[in-house]
Amino acid sequence: MQKSFTESTPENRRVSIRRRSLMAAAAAGALAAPFVSARAEDAKAYPSKPIRLVVPFTPGGSTDILGRTIGLQLTQAWHQPVVIENVPGAGGSIGADKVAKAPADGYTLLMGHIGTLAVTPSLYAKLPYDPIKAFAAVAWVARVPNVLVVHPSVPAKTVQELVAYAKANPNKINYGSGGNGSAAHIATEYLKLQTGTQMQHVPYKGTAPAVTDLVAGQIRLMFTGVPAVMTQVKAGQLRAIAVSSPQRVKAVPELPTVAESGYPGFEADQWYGVVAPANTPKDVITKLNQQINLMLSSPEVGGRLASEGAEPTPNPPEVFAKLITSEIARWRTVIQQGKVKVE
Repeated sequence: MQKSFTESTPENRRVSIRRRSLMAAAAAGALAAPFVSARAEDAKAYPSKPIRLVVPFTPGGSTDILGRTIGLQLTQAWHQPVVIENVPGAGGSIGADKVAKAPADGYTLLMGHIGTLAVTPSLYAKLPYDPIKAFAAVAWVARVPNVLVVHPSVPAKTVQELVAYAKANPNKINYGSGGNGSAAHIATEYLKLQTGTQMQHVPYKGTAPAVTDLVAGQIRLMFTGVPAVMTQVKAGQLRAIAVSSPQRVKAVPELPTVAESGYPGFEADQWYGVVAPANTPKDVITKLNQQINLMLSSPEVGGRLASEGAEPTPNPPEVFAKLITSEIARWRTVIQQGKVKVE
């Protein structure tokens, strides 16, 4: 007797299973569609309420100035307030941790810095956040080249002369910085490792008092951002001998880089960028990145950054993410070999 179609056979069972699988998949897709659509609509409408931009340092510093510049431009472009919230402490890690634990919706952002995102992971044994896993890179905003300056009493006009002088006087030269673990501290330790010199570190509570003591001759040299010392250099109170960037700086084109002064590969710039909590919607990240890059390419923002010695660095989020990862590895080596510690 011929079997009916509905009779249970191996083939019929396979057809039935495939049919049920297809129906289940269709049902799941129908259920998921509203959520996907809603998420896409949320990204399209973003921002629909005020944005909080956390600056993990006190007001008035470069991170704060750059954060307020970005915040003002976003406010003007999107007609939604960008509220700057200063949350200082522990090298910026307190403010960074606050953002890491915020909802991943694009409404809480961090104005990141080389210290917060690349240096502190190696300085603090129990950092409350992982800069790679806790954040999504949004936009690389700017880099600020450091300039190496010495007191006029130091008999050196080039990096090579400074290295020779330091080697002839091991541990007799002191250098200043804005504090233990600061960008200036790490940059000078990197110089020591690259040149095989020995110098003593004198930490200050900020760049300004360090520059004051350098002018007075209490310390002999330091790395710092270009704007912090250009007035003193022009007045002959300090001597600038090199910049830390891979290329010469427009503000001081006559100064060679440390790399071209006999130490290829040397680079110790400060950098700044915006990050968001991990898992922030990609569409929101893209929208923020495109708007910030547009601002950075404008003459108004370019001029504002130049006044701070900063160079705009518009790039896709992926480029900024790679920078953070590579910088963590690079500075970890310097911190470990230089035995840099925070108090």
